[in-house]
Amino acid sequence: MKIIADKNIPYLKGIVEHFGDVIYLDGSAFTQDTIKDADTLIVRTVTHFGESILKDSNVKLICSATIGYDHIDTAYCDAHGIIWKNAPGCNSGSVMQYVVSSLITIARKKGFDLRDKTIGIVGVGNVGKKVAKACEILGMKVLLNDPPRQDQEKNSDFVNLQAIMNEADIITFHTPLIKEGKYKTYHLADKEFFSLLRRKPVIINSARGGIIDTSAIKDAIKENKISGAIIDCWENEPRIDLEYLDLVDIATPHIAGYSADGKANATRMSLESIADFYGLDKQPVSLVKEPAPVSPVIDMNRYPKSENRIYEAILDTYNPLDDFAPLKAFPDTFKELRNGYPLRREYFAYTVINASGNERDILRDLEFKHE
Repeated sequence: MKIIADKNIPYLKGIVEHFGDVIYLDGSAFTQDTIKDADTLIVRTVTHFGESILKDSNVKLICSATIGYDHIDTAYCDAHGIIWKNAPGCNSGSVMQYVVSSLITIARKKGFDLRDKTIGIVGVGNVGKKVAKACEILGMKVLLNDPPRQDQEKNSDFVNLQAIMNEADIITFHTPLIKEGKYKTYHLADKEFFSLLRRKPVIINSARGGIIDTSAIKDAIKENKISGAIIDCWENEPRIDLEYLDLVDIATPHIAGYSADGKANATRMSLESIADFYGLDKQPVSLVKEPAPVSPVIDMNRYPKSENRIYEAILDTYNPLDDFAPLKAFPDTFKELRNGYPLRREYFAYTVINASGNERDILRDLEFKHE
């Protein structure tokens, strides 16, 4: 079997070779010519896989080591017998970690207490559910909006988008990018959306850039219709809007899901898809291992008693300002910052010591370990 894989997918080299002959390419080097003889592709979101690349190729299986699949022309693949697989939920814990740290950071910048705030979560799938749980653990009021789930499940856990626009102090998006149809999310946050907001919320986008209309949110910031923005996903990546970059409170290069754990999960899921499709032994999947954190023990006594020590522990695992600074200084290096990102570990990779009873309960609920 001939496999062509994106060279920037972590934990793949030396393992996928158990399944066949492997060629590694940069994501932008996947072309009709380079992939025509491949049986299997292992990809990220850098290149769009449709007729222009796949026509007359030998490709039978596309494995995307990502949660999304809008970079795959699924209709073309389905019509031409090409099986495609993504990695749903692989990085949900990583995105939750990003959102929580960003909430703590902007609350400190703006001078408010998260426990006094209502957060509206738009899209309550693998990621949204984890964000909702974490926000509840931290004492926030949570509103959930997910029209596809609401229509299917017909329960009262969900509110409509207008309720979130009326009541939320913070709105965070966790939907796929859907360009048409009943559940369209492309430019969900458009000029009309921002004009109807009641509470000047903070806006967070760590899902897909196209969910927010860039021109509309820039105007909303300038016109004081929102009180802040935390943006990880951008339209026209990697050539992002520099005025937009200057206007937001926290800007990062589409790395919310870039934990070592999320990447390892995605790689495992891609390997499992290959093994399932070709009827191969899954033993190589177990060879994927994340590195240990540099400092796996978090000692709560290191933090000043005047600070919220739970927040300090969370920020020790990830601080978005560490990613904001280089992007702000060198926006033209967006692609390089993303491809060369130093993968972080999620909460469960850390052991907390010297926590009080209440601290221990909250951190345990967030899945930190304790002695």
